[in-house]
Amino acid sequence: MGWVQNYHPVGPLWLSAIVAALPIVVLLLALGAFRRSAHLSAALGLGTAVVVAFAAYRMPVDLLASSTVLGLVFGIWPIAWIAFNAVYFHNVTVATGRFESIRRALSGFNPDRRLQALLIAFGFGALLEGVAGGGSPIAITAAMMAALGFQPIKAVVLALLANTAPVAFGGLGNPLIVLGTVAGPLMDTDPETATELFSAMAGRQLPLLSLVVPALLVAVLAGWRRTLEVWPALLATGGTFAVTQFLVANYLGPSLVDVVSALASMGALWGLTRFWRPTTVWRFEGEPADDARPEAAGAEGAEPEHRGVRAWTPYLILIAVIFVSRVGSIFENLPPWADVTAWLQAATVVVPWPGLHEEVVRVPPITAEDTPYPAELSLDLLYSAGTVALVASVIAGLVMGASVRTLARVYWETAVQMRWALATITMILAIAHVMNYSGATSTLGLALATTGVLFPFFAAFVGWLGVFLTGSDASSNSLFGPMQVVSAQQLDVNPVLAGSANTTGGVMGKMISPQNLSVGATAIGQSGKESVLLRQTFGWSVLLTAVVGLLTLVQAHLLPWMIPTP
Repeated sequence: MGWVQNYHPVGPLWLSAIVAALPIVVLLLALGAFRRSAHLSAALGLGTAVVVAFAAYRMPVDLLASSTVLGLVFGIWPIAWIAFNAVYFHNVTVATGRFESIRRALSGFNPDRRLQALLIAFGFGALLEGVAGGGSPIAITAAMMAALGFQPIKAVVLALLANTAPVAFGGLGNPLIVLGTVAGPLMDTDPETATELFSAMAGRQLPLLSLVVPALLVAVLAGWRRTLEVWPALLATGGTFAVTQFLVANYLGPSLVDVVSALASMGALWGLTRFWRPTTVWRFEGEPADDARPEAAGAEGAEPEHRGVRAWTPYLILIAVIFVSRVGSIFENLPPWADVTAWLQAATVVVPWPGLHEEVVRVPPITAEDTPYPAELSLDLLYSAGTVALVASVIAGLVMGASVRTLARVYWETAVQMRWALATITMILAIAHVMNYSGATSTLGLALATTGVLFPFFAAFVGWLGVFLTGSDASSNSLFGPMQVVSAQQLDVNPVLAGSANTTGGVMGKMISPQNLSVGATAIGQSGKESVLLRQTFGWSVLLTAVVGLLTLVQAHLLPWMIPTP
């Protein structure tokens, strides 16, 4: 049978939950309160997780060592691989000089910094989340805004806040597809139907946040009074995104929600600014007025329109490459020769992890019955979003005139730039794996599930915890999705609502996940500033998760008609 998990290792559940939470508490205190670097904080958290797993949960040393190593390796592939190549892509655009053209094009779009933040952080970030996911939206949009003159730390904060509402449908709907796959059998339905139900439910929660987040972005950037001055832009950006998100999620499924919504949102904002401008153009303190800037619209030396379009060539190449790699997920019944997705996925190798695969047994109520815990490493060498981003970087670099030598030099410089961020990512994933396989994560989930009638509210915080630990909504769904469904069934709560809350609440944990903080800080050359980012985003993360929890609670007890049925 293997080693059986015990979710009450030190007696009462409340006491076991306190012990289980120690790695997270240590990590947060080191990073936020004591302002230690992200990689040092992650190392302290990992050490605590190992001690708790061994001393409290009595996890055998061989299983503990194996789960730690698996977490470190999983942090490298695919998580760090995605984040690394997203930063590399941006560095290629800078090295070739093309990013300067993008800067001029965006300044020509509108000189108002509030509108630039809406277009880049919210609109373009959602598009990148939809096609690639991972850390790419944070790394690329933060670097873009910093290069445009935004204060670097503020640029990352804006990117982190914006990377919320789109996350549930990121990577062509991967988080909800994963949720449907792991939770569908527990609901006596097939994965495809379960995925459609979870997609529809998320599409009946997240549009509310899609309306709020753009206003929150502008308020964090310029203050609430300045936010009211651009209400038409907020309505065009957030309203268009919310309506499109609802329609696509409910009637087309999860795969294209972010892509279509982001394009609609950016198009609406761009169209609005062709005939409307704020009464007062808001700039940073000390920034020159329009007529003093050569890139300002209509000024001498302004970027010609055709050159402005060319400036976006690398990003068009990125989107095109990702689209081609995912074409089989978007269109059904493609002929074999046209299904590039199938070709790439055929190269995937799944490796059962030695000494850990099915050697740990999960028990009820985490699973419906005693179930061996799989431990597999999926080496999607060609299909990974990181590999796709690398291919796009090389193609875009060559198109922009870079030599192979230049691309290699930038690659090495990116490795040096990302070294501490990569170390942080690997250790955070090691913490998550040790907590998962020891049973500590399940203890925390069970503690939140004891809240009875308030369970729908706390279900959102279970997802939040999972994304904080893993940095991924898909990983959180894989970790907690089955538990949410089983707990909901025991408490007579609709399992579709509970599973969806794991996703929609989870997206709010992404802005404080240490690995995402590290990626964002590294992208702007501010490694070591992760504690500053955490302090500026933690309150918003908890507040927005609470909003999702309250919405879930209301839908469970007062508005059950909003929950989709098969």
